[in-house]
Amino acid sequence: MTDQVKLVLASGSPRRLALLNQAGIEPDLLMPADVDETPERGELPRRLAQRLSEAKGRLVAQRAKDAEMNALVLSADTVVAVGRRILPKPDLEDEAEACLRLLSGRTHRVYTGVCLVDLKGRAHTRLVESRVRFKRLSRDEITDYLACGEWRGKAGGYAIQGIAGSFVVKLVGSYSNVVGLPLSETIGLLSGQGYDVRAGWVERAA
Repeated sequence: MTDQVKLVLASGSPRRLALLNQAGIEPDLLMPADVDETPERGELPRRLAQRLSEAKGRLVAQRAKDAEMNALVLSADTVVAVGRRILPKPDLEDEAEACLRLLSGRTHRVYTGVCLVDLKGRAHTRLVESRVRFKRLSRDEITDYLACGEWRGKAGGYAIQGIAGSFVVKLVGSYSNVVGLPLSETIGLLSGQGYDVRAGWVERAA
């Protein structure tokens, strides 16, 4: 792969960028993708995560192509669900409170769809599922968590890498998936397209 090939992250999420950085990868460009995230009628959570991640990747890949940029485009979308019920990414406190009350004392599933659009415009995808169980939350815990504001815009109304990590009594599967980008699968997609995922390791050690 030549130096002219760029890695574009189709996201403005600081969490996804931080996860890539943790793995020693620094995208050349951030290009957030604005797509309608409304579930289709009867759409299952895992299908929604897959569909949105690919839609984001293809949208940004087209932008890169229009700009005559030779780029691999990485995109992702995370969905939190209780059974077939898809939880929102709340911006309103009432929505977040409803999420927390539903998650309290229960196990839920977190799905992240990851998509890598290659230089020929082909989409390579993965879907990762984790199961998370919350302790039973008291009224005061919910009130104070809502006041801290870290839930805003987060799938399911919480951020596991923040204060809400103290709510988790059991996690089965990938932790980075719950944060928003399953690293093992993401690295596998990049490696599969010849991207040197270890190039940054030497720079970090220097």
